[in-house]
Amino acid sequence: MSSNEQEIRALIEGWAAAVHAGDLAAVLEDHAADIVMFDVPPPYQGARGLDEYRATWPGFFEWQASGAVFEIESLDVTAGEDVAFAFALLRCGMAEEFPANPIRLRLTLGLRKEDGRWVVSHEHHSFPNEDSPAAESEVRELLDHWSDRTAAKDLDGLMAGIAEEIVSYEHAGPLQYVGKSAVREVCKAGLDAATKTVKLSTPDVTVLTRGDLAVAWGLDHIEATTTTDNIDTWSRATRIFQRQAGAWKLIHQHLSFPTNTPTPDPGFND
Repeated sequence: MSSNEQEIRALIEGWAAAVHAGDLAAVLEDHAADIVMFDVPPPYQGARGLDEYRATWPGFFEWQASGAVFEIESLDVTAGEDVAFAFALLRCGMAEEFPANPIRLRLTLGLRKEDGRWVVSHEHHSFPNEDSPAAESEVRELLDHWSDRTAAKDLDGLMAGIAEEIVSYEHAGPLQYVGKSAVREVCKAGLDAATKTVKLSTPDVTVLTRGDLAVAWGLDHIEATTTTDNIDTWSRATRIFQRQAGAWKLIHQHLSFPTNTPTPDPGFND
């Protein structure tokens, strides 16, 4: 590896660390005054000049402070004497999503030498096209991940891919569970009740995606062994997902068993 490539690699790694730390001064340090950045969100013409580039970061830092990661997974650098480019894949999302989340932020950088030092003159960030056929596969991978983590009784793993603002209609309990912490308690109770083994699968699931929304429906098959009983049952499941910061999140699910009993009064008029 040439000395120029080593310098650029150190520059990019330092930039990524500064982004993760929310250190705006360090993020800007090695960027040209005429930087042009094509970012994930608009404007489509990009941020042009250091002032516009600077203005893109505060909102991202605020989101990242809530528990997100920004980590280089792979980095390739090609450098000449005064011009270079680099491309990288990064984990960019909430920490709990990984490694289950297959989505990576794509990064391409153009660099040039100014007064003997390397500076970034172009920066391009993107996620894969949300309307691509890969979106359905990504949702199915998340469903498979939940099945795997259920069998392992991995409560933290089950929480991966669940949005903070989820609203869940469960088989029993109140009319709705609102928020990730409430759904976590439901999942914990289910795992604790299965004192021996537990399996969850949706063998014939339909998934439709459009833009940043996806819906999946099918029949959940639940098998569990407790100290006193063997459970083998099916229930109906509809799940709604939204792509947030490049990763699919469950924002609503509706689970039910068929029943002929009268519908209970929801108490809306109490």
